[in-house]
Amino acid sequence: MKRIFLLSIGYLLIQSVVAQNEIAMPVISTEFRASSEKINDLVHTKLDVKFDYQKSYLYGKAWISLKPHFYPTDSLRLDAKGMNINQVAIVKNGKNSLLKYSYDSLHLNIKLDKMYKSSEQYIIYIDYTAKPDEFNAKGSAAITDAKGLYFINPRGEVKDKPTQIWTQGETEASSVWFPTIDKPNQKTTEEIYMTVPAKYVTLSNGNMVSQKNNADGTRTDYWKMDQPHSPYLFFMGVGDFAVIKDSYKGKEVAYYVEKEYAPVARKIFGKTPDMIALFSRLTGVDYPWAKYDQIVGRDYVSGAMENTTATLHQQSAQQDARQLVDNNAWEEVIAHELFHQWFGDYVTTESWSNITLNESFATIGSQLWNEYNYGKDEGNAERYKSAQDYLNSNSERKNLVRFNYNEQEEVFDAVSYNKGGAILQMLRNYVGDSAFFKSLNLYLNTNKYKNAEAQNLRLAFEEVTGKDLNWFWNQWYYGSGHPVLDINYSYNNANKTAGVIVRQTQTGGKLFKMPVAIDVYTGANKQRFNVWTQNATDTFYFPAAAKPDLINFDGDKILLAQKKENKTLDEYYNQYKFAANYIDRREAIDSAEKRQDQARALDILKLGLQDRFYGIREYAIEKLDVKRADVKTMAEPILADLAKNDARRTVRAAAISQLGEYKQTKYLSLFQSAVNDSSYSVSGSALAAISQIDTALAFREAKRLVQTQVKGKLGQVVYMSIIQNGTDSEAEKVLTYFEGLSMQQKLEMIAPIIEFLGKSKEPVFFKRGLDDVTTLVQDVPKEYRQQVLGFVEPMFIGLQKAKTAQGQQELATYVENKLSEVKK
Repeated sequence: MKRIFLLSIGYLLIQSVVAQNEIAMPVISTEFRASSEKINDLVHTKLDVKFDYQKSYLYGKAWISLKPHFYPTDSLRLDAKGMNINQVAIVKNGKNSLLKYSYDSLHLNIKLDKMYKSSEQYIIYIDYTAKPDEFNAKGSAAITDAKGLYFINPRGEVKDKPTQIWTQGETEASSVWFPTIDKPNQKTTEEIYMTVPAKYVTLSNGNMVSQKNNADGTRTDYWKMDQPHSPYLFFMGVGDFAVIKDSYKGKEVAYYVEKEYAPVARKIFGKTPDMIALFSRLTGVDYPWAKYDQIVGRDYVSGAMENTTATLHQQSAQQDARQLVDNNAWEEVIAHELFHQWFGDYVTTESWSNITLNESFATIGSQLWNEYNYGKDEGNAERYKSAQDYLNSNSERKNLVRFNYNEQEEVFDAVSYNKGGAILQMLRNYVGDSAFFKSLNLYLNTNKYKNAEAQNLRLAFEEVTGKDLNWFWNQWYYGSGHPVLDINYSYNNANKTAGVIVRQTQTGGKLFKMPVAIDVYTGANKQRFNVWTQNATDTFYFPAAAKPDLINFDGDKILLAQKKENKTLDEYYNQYKFAANYIDRREAIDSAEKRQDQARALDILKLGLQDRFYGIREYAIEKLDVKRADVKTMAEPILADLAKNDARRTVRAAAISQLGEYKQTKYLSLFQSAVNDSSYSVSGSALAAISQIDTALAFREAKRLVQTQVKGKLGQVVYMSIIQNGTDSEAEKVLTYFEGLSMQQKLEMIAPIIEFLGKSKEPVFFKRGLDDVTTLVQDVPKEYRQQVLGFVEPMFIGLQKAKTAQGQQELATYVENKLSEVKK
């Protein structure tokens, strides 16, 4: 699963919101979360389902083949949440014999007809009705709802919104729509007969075997999955999709998108066959399943989900041609979910405590794709961002393998994903690429179609490398936190030695043992020394005939650590020129940002503006303080050239944004031309730059552009201009735009929307807008709702006072009622 964290409040950084949540984190249960005991094993699951769109019901029949795991048993317990159970029987010789059972709305306890041994299989038949909308499901920040089966606009009541059905099983929500043993350490083959209106297409796991048209205008599609996988990975999708087909080695690779996006489906998903080829080569395990399809669902409750052979993406995956001019913002998610087909689906975590075995690998999957397809800078940029997201999450108290938690959804966090991915990259660096990928191959082959825990991974690495790696697993997998390092450098001219002093300053007394590369530079010439840090203070000395131009601790920039270094700007300048890793260059720019009053800092920023990698060019542009005269003079000709000529649209957009800060009319023609660029980022940045010079012209341009399709940066700038300068005549467009945004985007627009409502005199639009904001707050996952409410409540109070002052008491009362509603 790819979690898309949703909470950026106004102009606040998401990290600050997460940090508040972590600080307020409740006491964690001391209960040991053991793997689910296996009394009976799933063998095969056969389902026959029909859908009631009016009631949002599923009418199902299930034939479940099982056998005792080891000990004989005469009973069976199935997970079946919120269902009507109509009949339970055992199937023998094609005949059903009724069985006694009890049902408490969560678990179906069945008394079998006899005592069964582990060598004996039996088949249970269940006739049931699933009622997901009536089941009180509990979600999380990563998975905002958990009712398993979702009917989207089933009665067609929402204009311009498609009618769809999709399922979401992780963590244990598949049992809302079919009875099963809903645990990750169960595996079963499956077949599903899905009866749907004939106008719709369907998708499920495995291959479609047949389609049968029925006399009542429906069609029954038969899907079959011959390889075992866990129940949470079962999937059904139904809707009016366009299906665009690719292939990999003769296997179907298809993309299910809304028909509007059919022309660009290959631009969004078309690199999938190349990704499959890369991951097959790196792991040494060719793509193990019968086919690979991807589908986009409306109102999806997370980022994406790696259902076996049938990944589900949220609607943000669907980007139009202008969005794709900048880049495919969803490509990393596509790679993440695909790598799960090996790590998570082929080999599955035995318990939610070990979920990092699924998610850490998916996290590095997209990093590997970026590295091998686009180059090391791209891979390191993603790796750096992922590690920083963990370091800023205040998660130091959480173990990576977590045997204590309150609810299993809690383990889907920055530790299991980001920290786990960073630890795998450290392990890769320590053992080397050849050993790393050979170890992954052994792990996959040893545990294929099975379940694993972190120790299985350790054993694979130890067998390949010959190294005892318990120290690494005990420290990183079964421990918490990360090192906080204070690093100082020195040179003794008398002894001709360079020194590095490393202090571990993290709280709690835990010390980390780490292999570290220290690079000593004389000009561009590098000498590498490999050392180990493991004490509160470690001091290292290296021979050096003259003072080195640079000593670079952690030469590969691979450690998951917070670092404080005492380097000079000259040393950072040399680091930029000679060390050359993406993170080396970024650290140099960070140092220069804080000291833009010094000439050497400008030298570093100038290097950044002209860097070979577009990500560094963008970063350097953003760090410029053009309010300083010397910075402004140095940067202006470079920015003007980048704004006109850079090959990357996102760099052009960043340069235009900075040029806008110059507020010079000589650039107006450049900005006016760029407003019509095919890139939303370039166009939006240009419109914002125009507003710095001529607000009336910018508003006229915004009113012209709002008649067209505007998304991304352009949509933000256009609607911000209209919100600030417009009237109720633009309210319909403003609210429609706001309602179409993702939760993250809506949260960023709360303040301006409420400001716009403050000016509104039209009750219909005012109430609609306030309803939109109220619904947004209520939809925020409960873990973050108080932070959002704390941001929104003062604005509601201010809005109420404004309407009272304007003599619109009815609207003031409406605000008061809505505030009470959200505070519940």
